[in-house]
Amino acid sequence: MDADQDARLIALSPLDGRYAGKLDALRGHFSEFALVRNRVRVELAWLVALSDEPAIRELPPFPADARRAIGEALESFSLTDAARVKVIEARTNHDVKAVEYWLKERFAAVAAVARGAEFIHFACTSEDINNLAYALALRDARRDVLLPALQGLVQDLEELAHRHAGLAMLARTHGQAATPTTLGKEIANVCARLDRATAALGRVPIKGKANGAVGNYNAHVVAYPEVDWERLAAKMVAGLGLEFNPYTTQIEPHDGIAEYCDALARANTVLIDLDRDLWGYISLGYFRQRMKEGEVGSSTMPHKVNPIDFENSEGNLGVANALLRYLAGKLPVSRWQRDLTDSTVLRNLGVAIGHSLLGWAALKQGLAKVEADPSRVAADLDANWEVLAEAIQTVMRRYGLPEPYEQLKALTRGRTGISATALREFIGGLALPDNAKTRLLTLTPATYVGLAAELARRI
Repeated sequence: MDADQDARLIALSPLDGRYAGKLDALRGHFSEFALVRNRVRVELAWLVALSDEPAIRELPPFPADARRAIGEALESFSLTDAARVKVIEARTNHDVKAVEYWLKERFAAVAAVARGAEFIHFACTSEDINNLAYALALRDARRDVLLPALQGLVQDLEELAHRHAGLAMLARTHGQAATPTTLGKEIANVCARLDRATAALGRVPIKGKANGAVGNYNAHVVAYPEVDWERLAAKMVAGLGLEFNPYTTQIEPHDGIAEYCDALARANTVLIDLDRDLWGYISLGYFRQRMKEGEVGSSTMPHKVNPIDFENSEGNLGVANALLRYLAGKLPVSRWQRDLTDSTVLRNLGVAIGHSLLGWAALKQGLAKVEADPSRVAADLDANWEVLAEAIQTVMRRYGLPEPYEQLKALTRGRTGISATALREFIGGLALPDNAKTRLLTLTPATYVGLAAELARRI
């Protein structure tokens, strides 16, 4: 057995065990390696910003060869480099300080940088580095992984909605037979909701700060009172592609991360709703699942093809939302100017996002397997002609017939299996204009779908 398989068998988290192969896209953003790499990126961005500030004469602007060396250090940052940082951390017992010491090692042979080595981490608190490192992870994961995955689901749902736009289906409200819809329109409802949730996630601002121990540039101003530190910090943060937050304590208050988690949880909630509905439609026989050669549905019942993809999706999205809601509620709360509870909690961002991604992948896999069964859908409609009671009583209201609701209630309430013949006999006895009566007499549960097909095709 290979080493990777061995590691997965003894992993504590299923994200790094059973599901490890499905989450490779996230490792570049939320692994320990990725966090260390982002810290290096932030430290070097701050160092370059300081060197470009004319008032800081002790750190002249870096020449071209030094800038190339800095760029190469970022580009080539490897697992070996991260491992060396961890060795230093074992000695210092401080993860951010270990990055500072590694940078001094790394650039010892680059004269222009080595001369200014004490400007690495100059006037910074660890949170100046960490808040920006996590912000970069959230931004890049959203751009590279999360939004493309959600947009892919939206596209899959659009295609399903268009394919079944006109397939009439019995609706169910309170679990009971209700006014018909189309299968495509029900999928379009979810598509519209998910599209909105995806856009909301994309709009969440991702903020960062670089203002020292309690957010006031205290040490900065003492060392260089002539520097416009707020302008310099804002320029550096913007240069990383983040939004500058000028008002913080020691920590960036994480309101943006809370919004991010909430937006992600809302998208997951839409998909949990879809998972449950699809599970139900499979149970009703509206959807069949394509079988995979060699796959087992039940360990004891050979006939079964279980809706495991939608169940797996629902379970993972539930775990994700439990974490996301906790993160959103906890992270913006910190005692006075800072406590350390956010530090260990932030390390679970990747866990919450990992379970989200697993849920989306399972749902996408399930959608690829389902096929509508038009005959089963049609049979359900044909067994429930009583759903036309709404249409009949509404037309009766238009033409002023007495007690239309009450008449249809007496005829249909609590009764299933009312025949087409019985309804048509009732319609035939109504004092309606000929065109209205004809329209009702030709109506069937399958044609009583209003604008459902048009709405589904428009999504």
